[in-house]
Amino acid sequence: MKKLLFFACALLVLGSCQPQLNKAGLDARKFKDTVNGKQTALYTLTNQSGMEVSITNFGGRIVSILVPDRDGNMRDVVLGFDNIKDYETVPTDFGACIGRYANRINHGMISIDGTQYQLLTNNYGHTLHGGPTGWQYQVYDAEQTADNVLRLTIVSPDGDNGFPGEVTAECVYTLRDDNSIEMRYSATTDAPTVINMTNHSYFNLHGDGNKSILDHQLWLNAKQMTPVDSTFMTTGEIEDIVPGTPFDFYTEAKPIGRDIEADNLQLRNGHGYDHNWVLLPNETTPLSLAATLYCDQTGIGLSVYTSEPGIQVYTGNFLDGTVTGKRGEVYGLRHAVCLETQKYPDSPNKPQWPSPVLQPEEKYTSTTIFCFICK
Repeated sequence: MKKLLFFACALLVLGSCQPQLNKAGLDARKFKDTVNGKQTALYTLTNQSGMEVSITNFGGRIVSILVPDRDGNMRDVVLGFDNIKDYETVPTDFGACIGRYANRINHGMISIDGTQYQLLTNNYGHTLHGGPTGWQYQVYDAEQTADNVLRLTIVSPDGDNGFPGEVTAECVYTLRDDNSIEMRYSATTDAPTVINMTNHSYFNLHGDGNKSILDHQLWLNAKQMTPVDSTFMTTGEIEDIVPGTPFDFYTEAKPIGRDIEADNLQLRNGHGYDHNWVLLPNETTPLSLAATLYCDQTGIGLSVYTSEPGIQVYTGNFLDGTVTGKRGEVYGLRHAVCLETQKYPDSPNKPQWPSPVLQPEEKYTSTTIFCFICK
């Protein structure tokens, strides 16, 4: 009997040491750590269609998205790491839930109700994605309320990276049975502030981070964009896009790489595409179709719906092969594209644009949906 008990205990111990991998091959144990006194973890969402999404509460980051290709093979269509240490030590925004303010604020200066605030700066003298310690580097409180739902909450103190007001913000990820990921953002504040949240997933519909996305077909529901200077800061203009020119993704879907090396000042300033497009409004529904992305090699398509007025398209221009991600894939130049729904860059300093100001008596809300199809 004692021998049987010994072997039973030994099996239990050995079993507990075995990797508990999800479909994406991620081991949840590698995502356990303590950051700023808070516990990190990996959460896996599933739906009735067999899709799987993995998220860590460190930065509210989407770690993997498994979707079927045209042959029924499951492919992971976002860049990321297979452990929390790389997310902590390699400075990237892979999959992050960005706040307080997505994109750039000119020289980190904002004025709210006549009061000037100097934010911390971290990008060519500007404030990018909430500053040096934006929410992508913080640990959200997490509650998985169902197999397909994860609720993330963060409390940002007054003065966080220079932003005024204590803010309580939330992002609810829902993996729906139609193979879409709904992201519902909300926030409240105890003092006037600015809020602009987004998701910063790096998409590669090949399901292979070793490959370029320049063959991906992109369509944008926009006939205007906001040009930038050589520091990636918006000039404050809204520019009409001439059909057939490099920034025209409206007339027809086209490969991202078709015009990316064209002799064009904006492409030189952005080192490729790293610009905000002004979305055409939809007067009949709360969400409008912002973009479609398609990879003919795999048959995987992505449609982006949003309540926001703009979308930042970034084509991985600063990926340079020095970062190795999941499955040992090497992330080289333009091996991913980001589709960041948002208020326009530097909107706190552009009163003529949709306002990002949040007052204590108000509630910020925003919704974006990534919908995956296969054809």
